[in-house]
Amino acid sequence: MLIKKTRGAFIAAVFAMQGFGILAGGMVAIIISATFKAQFPAPAFEVDPAGSTVPQADYAWRIIVMFGAIPAALTYYWRMKMPETARYTALVAKNAKQAASDMAKVLEVELESEQEKIEKMSQEKGNDFGLFSTQFARRHGLHLLGTTTTWFLLDIAFYSQNLFQKDIFSAIGWIPKPKTMNALEEVFKIARAQTLIALCSTVPGYWFTVAFIDKIGRFAIQLMGFFFMTVFMFALAIPYHHWTLPDHRIGFVVMYSLTFFFANFGPNATTFVVPAEIFPARLRSTCHGISAASGKAGAIVGAFGFLYAADGIGVRKTLIVLGVINFLGMIFTFLVPESKGKSLEEMSGEGEQENGSTAESRQTVSV
Repeated sequence: MLIKKTRGAFIAAVFAMQGFGILAGGMVAIIISATFKAQFPAPAFEVDPAGSTVPQADYAWRIIVMFGAIPAALTYYWRMKMPETARYTALVAKNAKQAASDMAKVLEVELESEQEKIEKMSQEKGNDFGLFSTQFARRHGLHLLGTTTTWFLLDIAFYSQNLFQKDIFSAIGWIPKPKTMNALEEVFKIARAQTLIALCSTVPGYWFTVAFIDKIGRFAIQLMGFFFMTVFMFALAIPYHHWTLPDHRIGFVVMYSLTFFFANFGPNATTFVVPAEIFPARLRSTCHGISAASGKAGAIVGAFGFLYAADGIGVRKTLIVLGVINFLGMIFTFLVPESKGKSLEEMSGEGEQENGSTAESRQTVSV
């Protein structure tokens, strides 16, 4: 029961480490660009377009990208050391002995395998449907539609915001116009601004989710996040010219930071957590993968569509479009069920005949 009550925080905490990765990436970019800038001074672009990018700048971006390979390699190694989840091993691989052994190592307790019970559970009528079956569509079709659409819409807004931060910062005068800087100086100032945003809003947003996800629930956090992202986008876009005035730039940066805070204390975390909880064990990874792939499709739209939109229709109209997208995300959130305080079996509909000692046993080990 204890694990069931803290499951969301555990999953969200894993995802929240992304925030430290964002900070680390920003700091690497700051250090590398500052080092190269000091060693290889260059004129501004408006003075000498060709000379503003020194040949050594080619090494700077390569080094920054290469640093990203280090955590990737470490992740590969440690993942190879991790066992599969006990549910997968027991219900999909049907190896109760290995599942008990894996759980014993993680929980540091002695567990006995019950192969007969695992085989009985896997053969229960009504729990053997496939991804493209009518029964899956009836039980989880709307849930999958909800997780895919909300992740898709969230990533359009989230990735486009990250990519055209530099345009917004330049437009409101928080960083100089690109033509007044050389290439290394521009990398340094953009990285510094983005790292500051991450430190003050992105990272705290992740950990607010960790703190409150098992108290107020996934649904409430996701709905609240989309709502405030919508509000702040429209609050920035409608009086956009007001925010570009020198006296109001700080206000713009604060409100823009809040959109990142509520993205992470909101749908950026919950769209990752919920698909890992609500689908049957044998289809959970597939459904989570479909939802994540939908999100990456949204990232492509955000990366390419809004990169050109900011140049074509301007920052103000782009912010309005993002506000509409966030509003749609809020609407589609109503298709996603609340999983707070429920076991994975309850959410997926597996083992619905909860009675006697079997029900009590499943509730005890539910994670």
